[in-house]
Order: sequence, then C-alpha cells, then structure tokens
Amino acid sequence: YVIKRMPDTGDRHHPGCPSFEPEAGQSGLGELVGQAVIEVEPGCVELRVDFPWERVTGRSVAGGEPAEPAEVAQPRRRMSLRALMHFLFERAGFNRWSPAMEGKRNQGVLHKYLMEAAEDVRVKGTALGERLYVPEPFSEQRKSDAAQRRRAKLAVLCPHDGHWPLAVVLGEFKVCDDTAFGKRIWIRHMPDVPLLASSRLWERTERVFGSLFEARDADTGVGVHLMMAALIRARREQTYEVESLSLMLTSEHWISVEGVHELPLIQVLVAQQRRFVKPLRYDARSVSGFANALLLDAGPSALPLHLISPFMSPEERAAKERAIAARGTEAWVWRTEDVMPPLPAVLTTNPR
Repeated sequence: YVIKRMPDTGDRHHPGCPSFEPEAGQSGLGELVGQAVIEVEPGCVELRVDFPWERVTGRSVAGGEPAEPAEVAQPRRRMSLRALMHFLFERAGFNRWSPAMEGKRNQGVLHKYLMEAAEDVRVKGTALGERLYVPEPFSEQRKSDAAQRRRAKLAVLCPHDGHWPLAVVLGEFKVCDDTAFGKRIWIRHMPDVPLLASSRLWERTERVFGSLFEARDADTGVGVHLMMAALIRARREQTYEVESLSLMLTSEHWISVEGVHELPLIQVLVAQQRRFVKPLRYDARSVSGFANALLLDAGPSALPLHLISPFMSPEERAAKERAIAARGTEAWVWRTEDVMPPLPAVLTTNPR
C-alpha cells in the first residue's frame, strides 16, 4: 500500500504535515488551474503554454475572404515561460523551506528535482522531460561525459520533414557577451557551450528585466541567483539559438523572490530556522494580493506574512492593504522602512 493524500485536500492538512499544500488561489497558480494546468489523471498534468513547441517551414496562411465564424468561445489561459519556471520550482519543492534543507541545495539538487518535476507532465502532447534541459553540476573531470549527455539530450532539436522542434534550457544566467553576429548567453555549469541570441532580443530582455539585473548589484549583503528559462532551437548542428526567454530572481537558497525587498524577510526566516512556503507569481498581473510568505510553524493554519515597500506603486500598495484587511488581525505586516517586527512564535503542536 502507498499512503497518499486525497485529491484537493492539501490545504486541509496541518501546516506542519508534509502533505500540506496552500490553496492554489494563494498564488498565481490559482488563475491557471483548470485552464492552463490540467490534471488529466492523478499525478499526470497537461500544461497549455503560450509559446510554440516547434517551428514548421513552408507553412502558409490561407488567403481569400475570412469565413463567417461558426461559434464564439472563451479563450483559455495559457502559461508563459515564467509560469512554466514557477510551476517546475513549486513542483520540485524549491518554494518551500524547513531547517533540514540548510546546506543541501546546490546545482546537483536543482538538476535532480527539476528534472523529476517534469516527469508525468506533458506539453502539447509531448513529455516535458524530453524537451527540458537543466545543466548538471560542472566538474572538470567529468565535463566530457556531461557534454555528451547534453548533446544526446538536445538531439531532440534536430529538424525533420520541415519541423524544427524547440526545447527549454533552465539554468542560472551568468553573463552575456558580444559576437560579430549577435550575443552569446552563458549559463552556469555550461561553460563549454553558449546560447546564441540576436542583439534585438537581448536589448528587449535588458529593458523588460532591468530590475532583476540590477538586483545582482544591490547592497543586500546576501547572494542571489538569476535563473533563466530559454526556449531554444538548433541553428546548426550543436548550435543553440534562443527564440524567447524569461528570468526569475531567487535568494541564495534558490527560493524565488519578486525583488530585492523580499530578500531580508527570506533571510530572517531561514536564519531563525522557520518553516515556510513562498507563493509564486506565475502569470498574475500583480502579486500584491498574495502573501509574501506563508509561515507553517505558527499554529494550526498557515500564517500570511506581508511586506509593504515604500517603492511600491500606489496601485500595488492599495491592493496589498486590501489583502491585509481581508485577513483582519491574523496577518503579520512589515513596512520595510521600519524595523522588522518580531515574527510570530513557533508553536510546536504535533500535526495529526
């Protein structure tokens, strides 16, 4: 017999129970469940994404007069690359923290659990694990074997019958440099092969994700990681070109954060050996309605922790104030221009 949690009951478990799972509506996942994230059977998930899984050469658009529509349908939500990255991190458990995880997160752990998270997940009828590459931890002694495994993995990009398959590389961004024909993007633990990109794509990346690049230079006193999900195709044999990409900032413990303002809270929670879950954005327009963290060791229900930064826009501040007011006196609030208030005490009640 295998003991399992009954479907859709994760939020009814005690927060200290390993089977506890917050309601999907407490993060950006809530907007996607049932539309872009579909559990076709227990443990098997189908994802609907807004990016292509292959390119087809020679496909033309039919001409002539537009046909009269025969029906009107509600468009389904679809996941972006960022949402896919958040989904894999949450499914792998990297948005959770307990004291036992201290010192046990590294590239080897990321590779193992992100690839496991892709198991039993399908995108457009294809197993996600077949199209996902997470770099192995680099070792000078084993670099040739690792490179051979990477080439075997990305052989799926080989075109056939006019179809050019695409794949996702998920790793930590290191640096981007210039070439005569565009840009070379270097991923940590992949020092022997870059991802190629056009100058136009990279210029737009720097505009859209400027705050995340700046976060690496912020005076925080703690380390951060800048994770990249890149949708790639084969330009030529073993030459990989980026079609689109997304970036995600994480703490030094690989916990996804929305910005520098969340890092001190995550650092204190880890330092005080607390147990918590970090709600992720996915494709939500705003994260102000979500808690910045859910504390799991402060009572019989998960306790929301909220941050209010003076750098928030008026709209974000108003949304955050509404979310706090909805929980009444239950929520913990830190206005970051002030000293952080004490965290709620640990309650050691054993969950049943």
